[in-house]
Amino acid sequence: MNKTQPLGMPKRVLCSHTLLKTNKPKVRPVPKSIITNRTLGESCKNDSAQAVSGVELDPPPPGLELEHRTLFTREALTFLADLTTTFQDEVDRVLKLRTLRKAQLDLTGDLPGFSAATAHIRDDPDWRVSPVPGRLQCRHVDIGDLAPCDTDRFCQALKSPAQGIQVDFDDGNCPTYHNQVKGIYNVHQAVHNQFPNAPPISQAPILMLRPRAWNMVEHCMMVNGKEVPGPLHDFGLLMFHNGSLLFQNQSGPFFYLSKVESYLEARLWNQIFTWTEQKLGLPVGCIKATVLIENVLASFEMEEILFELKDHSAGLNCGIWDYSASFVNKFGHRPDFLLPDRSKYVNMEKRFLRSYMDLLVQTCHRRGALATGGMAALLLPPDKDSALYSTVLHTVTRLKLLEIKAGVDGFMVYDMDLIEPMQKLFQAHTMSDNQLNELRSDLRVTREDLLSMPAGGVTLFGLKHNIAVGVLFIEAWLTGRGHFFYKGQVEDSATAEISRSQVWQWIRHQVRLEDDGTTVTRALVQDLVREMMGHLKETIRCKTVRDEQRLATAAAMFLEVVQRTDFPEFLTTYLNLDHTFLSSQGQHQSLELRGGGELQSKL
Repeated sequence: MNKTQPLGMPKRVLCSHTLLKTNKPKVRPVPKSIITNRTLGESCKNDSAQAVSGVELDPPPPGLELEHRTLFTREALTFLADLTTTFQDEVDRVLKLRTLRKAQLDLTGDLPGFSAATAHIRDDPDWRVSPVPGRLQCRHVDIGDLAPCDTDRFCQALKSPAQGIQVDFDDGNCPTYHNQVKGIYNVHQAVHNQFPNAPPISQAPILMLRPRAWNMVEHCMMVNGKEVPGPLHDFGLLMFHNGSLLFQNQSGPFFYLSKVESYLEARLWNQIFTWTEQKLGLPVGCIKATVLIENVLASFEMEEILFELKDHSAGLNCGIWDYSASFVNKFGHRPDFLLPDRSKYVNMEKRFLRSYMDLLVQTCHRRGALATGGMAALLLPPDKDSALYSTVLHTVTRLKLLEIKAGVDGFMVYDMDLIEPMQKLFQAHTMSDNQLNELRSDLRVTREDLLSMPAGGVTLFGLKHNIAVGVLFIEAWLTGRGHFFYKGQVEDSATAEISRSQVWQWIRHQVRLEDDGTTVTRALVQDLVREMMGHLKETIRCKTVRDEQRLATAAAMFLEVVQRTDFPEFLTTYLNLDHTFLSSQGQHQSLELRGGGELQSKL
């Protein structure tokens, strides 16, 4: 970071210390306390959670002793330890292969393409994925970005008419220890029919469980001296406590897999699924997973990804912002891959995104798999008679109709008031539960189609919008929230990724604003952040000095990210390993989640 601090702020680490000292005793970073074999059961306050060799587990988050004791039994810890020990080396390997592939692209200047080594898979017309169970046949409308630690919203979703719920431990969730324990416990309660007035799990919307992606680790648990990979922690606990009961009720276990970059990663997940089914005595192939194609490299391996997961596939999913951000991640230093202002020039009608969606639908339906689209992030205003309500509904309808006409079998909405209008849209434009008969055989998507950058420039509005989303997302994480509301829509890590990616790239290439030709520089971005602090304070309704300090810390962290020479691969990884985020966890464990509750109150 610049030695001359922007915004007139002290250095970030000092700001974070000030934050910790205000009004409350200093909170130390999340403890990595080493719990011995003798004390492990005591920390869990559960006599059955006896010592498990090689496992170190932090004590329960304050107020979640019952939840912690329910989840971390001796049997569950043994299962998690076995799962981690079996697959840790392979997880490390796929992450190293990611790094290697990125380095090869950078060093050679090559571009990705359809691999000749796997052409035999793409050229074989005969293979298909295994059929999905009956409850997965209709995927019209799922609720997206639902962080299950938000108990009220989770219960509301269980009683909704949606086909499914994306139970999100990834993009829409902030992975504090408190949130992970509370969220996984709430899934346990739902599956075991413990929520009053909620329908039994066999009649509720299906739970599409979304563990964290491979880039995340669980800080509060270690196995054999290493922090447990986040996805293994989440998947392991979810399967151990719920897998058999979901299968018995013909309601799962079903998963979303985030940020898969290659068919080798899909192969790893398939091995994890098969091992888990055998370990828990479940039929091989009962786990079904939808892979989110969120990376440009994965778009060239969609058939191979389905092939690796043949027995466990529930299809593929496409989404606009993580996928767009991956272009900056992989090629952002190349002038030919300058991504224009997303607020004006980037949408699903552009060639590179439309080709990606068309290829995903064609690939899935050719192989008998379901193809689902992204999430509608717009929020309906409370007044149904207002012009704004009609405008928002018309906008969502127009965009989702494009996806339906492209052949998708379903998509997501955040606002539950959009569920029924979007279900009616499907019913009006499709003939059955899905569109598997739409093979799109006439379609041919080329490498050039997938790598074609849209024309356009950069606007001051777009730059300021990206800054706002990036800063507000970091501020939300510092308060334990994985998503927030801004200008009539929900924002999560996907929109934060594209926002900070674009600001980084525009500084890197010193682009000029369409408005007046001003060059986008570090100094300009620093000035804009300073200028926007008043607006951002109003947006989050700063009421205390602590609120203002936290926002200032978030702004300083954002500037660190966009000013780095090397592009941080994932914003969430950067934050999850940062001292400021780790030391903030103790402050918000006892706070109510501000991202949930009544939707209208956030508009």
